[in-house]
Amino acid sequence: MDHTQLNTGRGFFLEQAQIIKSVTQWVEMVVVGLNLCPFAKRELINDRIRFVVTEAATEEALLAALQTELNILEQDDKIETTLLIHPSVLRDFYEYNEFLDLADGLLIEMERDGIIQIASFHPNYQFADTDLDDVENYTNRSPYPLLHLIREVSLADAITHYPNADKIPDRNIGLLRTLGADKIQRLLAVCFEEK
Repeated sequence: MDHTQLNTGRGFFLEQAQIIKSVTQWVEMVVVGLNLCPFAKRELINDRIRFVVTEAATEEALLAALQTELNILEQDDKIETTLLIHPSVLRDFYEYNEFLDLADGLLIEMERDGIIQIASFHPNYQFADTDLDDVENYTNRSPYPLLHLIREVSLADAITHYPNADKIPDRNIGLLRTLGADKIQRLLAVCFEEK
C-alpha cells in the first residue's frame, strides 16, 4: 500500500486508505443505502468496484491517471466500474465541471467513447438551474472529487432489466427532498468518521 499522505484541505492529512474508506462508506451508506443507484449494490457485494486514489495535483496528471484507469478497466473484466478519486486537484466544482470536457475528449482519443462513460461526483456538485444549497445536488455529492468510469454495455443491460429506469433521477430527488439536506449532510459527515 502506498502510504503517501495527501492534503485534503481539512487542515490535516489522510492516507490513501482513509480516503478510500470514506468513499467506500459513502457508496455503502448513501449510494446503496438510499438506493440512489439501484445497480451499485450488486457490484459492491461482488467486490467489482475499483476504488483508487490518485496523487495528481494538476489536470495533466489527472488525465494521465484517467488514461491508466481506462486501460486497466479494459484489460481486467473482473472490474465492473472504477471510482478514480482525486482529492488534490479540481476541488473547485466549476473547474472540475470544465475538466469533464477534457475527460470526454480523452475517451474519444482512446476510442473508448460509447464503451466507457464517465459520471461526475464532487463535494460541491451543483446541477444547472439549482441553488448551491438545493438538496437535489446531493445525488452527485461525494466526500472527494471523483470520476466514475462505467462500462456502457453493463449500464445498458442494467437499465433494460430495471423497471422505469428513466424515473430514477426524479425518485432520487423526491427522496432527498423528503429526507432534507441536514440528514444528507450528516450521512456525508459520517463517511469521514473512524470506524
